[in-house]
Formats: sequence, structure tokens, C-alpha cells
Amino acid sequence: MLAVVLLAGGGIRFAGSGGDESKPTAKASTDPGPGPTGDRGGGKAGKPSPAARDLRAEADALNAERGPGEAKVLWLQEGGVDLPRNGSDVYGPWIVGDTIVKAMFQTLSGYSVTDGHQKWSLRMPSNLCAAPSRATADGKIVLGIKSGHGDRASCDALQMVDLTTGKAGWHKTYERQGLWDGLSHVAMAINGDTVTVGRTTRTDAFRVSDGKVLFGKLPGNCQPFGFASGPEGIAATSCQTAADDHKEQQVQRIDPVTGKVQWTYKVKKGWQVAQFYLASPPVVSLKQDDKWAILVLNENGTYRSQLIGGTEDYVTECDEDLLTDGKSLDNCLGVAADDRAVYLATKPDPAARRPTNKVVAFDLNTGRTKWKAAAPAGQTLMPMRVEGGRLLMYLSAGKNKGGGIASLPPTGGTPQMVLRHPAAAAAVERDFFASRVAYLNGRSFLVHARISGIDDEAEKSMKSIVGFGN
Repeated sequence: MLAVVLLAGGGIRFAGSGGDESKPTAKASTDPGPGPTGDRGGGKAGKPSPAARDLRAEADALNAERGPGEAKVLWLQEGGVDLPRNGSDVYGPWIVGDTIVKAMFQTLSGYSVTDGHQKWSLRMPSNLCAAPSRATADGKIVLGIKSGHGDRASCDALQMVDLTTGKAGWHKTYERQGLWDGLSHVAMAINGDTVTVGRTTRTDAFRVSDGKVLFGKLPGNCQPFGFASGPEGIAATSCQTAADDHKEQQVQRIDPVTGKVQWTYKVKKGWQVAQFYLASPPVVSLKQDDKWAILVLNENGTYRSQLIGGTEDYVTECDEDLLTDGKSLDNCLGVAADDRAVYLATKPDPAARRPTNKVVAFDLNTGRTKWKAAAPAGQTLMPMRVEGGRLLMYLSAGKNKGGGIASLPPTGGTPQMVLRHPAAAAAVERDFFASRVAYLNGRSFLVHARISGIDDEAEKSMKSIVGFGN
């Protein structure tokens, strides 16, 4: 089973209601090694960092102070890698069975979810530059990597990997044509056995299992520039109206195998598709400069509603908010949706001594508020996803208060804790201020979306993953 992973921005109010063919090298980890302390094999020379430390004693000390009903710190991990200047983006995590996987710099690494022991490590021929938010149902993924080295290396190579075993599959490059294509960020997604590689002017699609090209540029001047991962092929499309203008956009359902357009919804001119919060039914984030709107469509692509935000400010934390090369159109914390409602987090008052917020549910049919639920004092709630009919949320750590995973029923009310992180680890948890949050099978993980430091030692010692569970 694969986890849905979400990014942990700023608040905003709604805008009214209207070719390198070298192969990766794999290294299986069969000995205990240095413990859950770093990404062995990911340094500049592909060697373990001598600064990597065993953090099991630190986790044990935090657990010794646990209170009743609090989960354990399962394990901690440092960055442990000597990175280029300005640090490195972290892709993932992806959870497959009992393995959690992250990708950083030039290395993909798999760790045991229970104790952080490194199970395998796979070295890429060059830097990672893009990745989908999800893998296939059987644990395969295709990563974007650069086809060369140096500042001018282009993000135009793909590497398939089996996340269960850490074994590399097919590897190929694709052509980026023209100035717009060459300069645009890459947005990757997986739909069934298809991986799409979107850019400003086109999307190329490949079969995950064998790398076969499925489709490229589509007929006409409107081209998809990004898909949302998942079973449905929901795409954001840009229509070129002039040589330097790509702001007429559409939402389309596109068959991920053939590229055939099944329906089209034209977005109001000047507005751009920013994120997909849900593919079925489509819930779409639209941006225009500092304006924001959330659009709900019917399954056939016709208009259903637009959320009416009122006087509240709302906040989401998405991949698009990071200064990264690879973008994702479907990876946000602070928003969730199902077939009944859209759930958003309000922006906490930054001037408050103990900032807190609310979760607001909006009716899909009317766009109006259904209910509001307050976070505990001094903490914030960020919606993650709906599972088993209940809204799952990440509760941030407060001063001397552990965070955790909380839930709400469809009717709202008082949040109930699903997994309570220990208060003793609150300081550690609060350091993960820009992180991705994963929750699956009673375990939660915080993973920094970027590793950097003021010097090499700070970079290596920055904690990259913390896991909690019972």
C-alpha cells in the first residue's frame, strides 16, 4: 500500500465568488551500518558522510519522557550528506509496504518504517530534478534526473525504479524543444501505468513498466503542462495565444494511455491552474497574481460551484510554494476534499503569542461554509486527506505540546487524536517547519522538503526524517 504524502506558504483570501545513458548503481544495505542517521552513498563522492551519527540514543531519551497515550519516536535521521552550495531538494517520501523512500541530490534511499534501518540505496548518474507525488500501485516510480552535470545541465532524463527492492529499471532521455520548453519547470505525475512529464508547452507520456512512449504533443495549440497523480487523467492545459503569452488555460480530462481529450473546461482568461485538490470530482485551485479561487467541476467537466471564502484568510502549503526545479500539481497540505466537501485551513495570526487556526468545510454543491472546527490552543490543524469517511489532519507541535494526526467526522465538531506525538519531542517536531507529512498504518513521518545549512556541518546534521508510532 502506498501513502499519500503532503507538503508541510502564506495565507491568501479568495478572490470573490464569481542524453546521459549511464546507469544508476545500486547498493543493498544488509548490515546495521551507522543506524538511521543518514543517506549512505549520497555524498559528493558517493561515500557515507563521516559526520553521520547514530540517533537511536536521542530517540530513546525522548521516549523515556513519554506521557500516557503518547506515541513513540520510532527513529530520527540526519541529512548526513555533503551537498552542493545552497543545499538540495528532497523528493518523496513514498511508503511501500514496510519501506519508506526518499530521494535527494543523486541518491534514492529506502528505510525500514519501524526502525529507520537503511534497506537499500540507489545512486543516480546525476542530480535528481523532478518526481511524481505518488508511485504506481505495485511500487514503481519514474524520477526526473539531469542528463549531465553543471549549472547548464537540463532536466531531460528519466529513471524508473522499483521502490520495493531499490532496483533500477529503464533509463532514457527525452527532447526539450525550444526556449519555453527548455526553461520551464518539470511537473511529473503517475496515472495507472503512465508517467507524464509536463512542461509549459507540452507533456510527454511514457509507460512506467517498460518506458514505451505513449503520446507527446497533442493536436492544436492547447497543450497539457501537468497532470495530477491518481487513477484519473486530470490535466492543466495552456493555450498559446502569442509567442510570449501562455495564460489562457483549461482543465481537461485526458486518457493517460492515448492522450485523447475526453472533456474540456475553459478557465476564465487571465487565471491559471495552480493545483488539483481532488481529481474525482475535480476540485481545482486557480490563481491570478495575488488572487485565489477554488473551482469545483462535475464529473463531466461542467461547472458545479466556486468556494465562497468570506472574510477568512486561508493557507495551503504546496510544492509550488518551494523554490524547486520539479513542480507537482497535486501535493498540498492544508486542503483536502471528498465527494461532499472541500476542507481548508485558516491562516493563523502570525502576531499571536500562541498561534492557532480553524478548519473550514465547504459544500461542493453551493460553495458555502458547512462548519468550522477549532484547533487546540497554541497549535494549528492542516487537512491532509479523507479516509474511511473521516478527515485526517496534521496537528502541529506547540510549545511543550506534541503534534500528531487528528480526525474529524463529516459533521465537524471537536478534533479527535488518532496519533499523538510525544510532548518531549515537540522541539524536534517544530524544527520541521517546511516538511512533508506522511501517515499510514498507524505511523506518521515528517520529512524536510529541502536540506540546507549555513555550513557543511549544519547541513549534514540537519534532521531530515522523524517517525512516530506505537
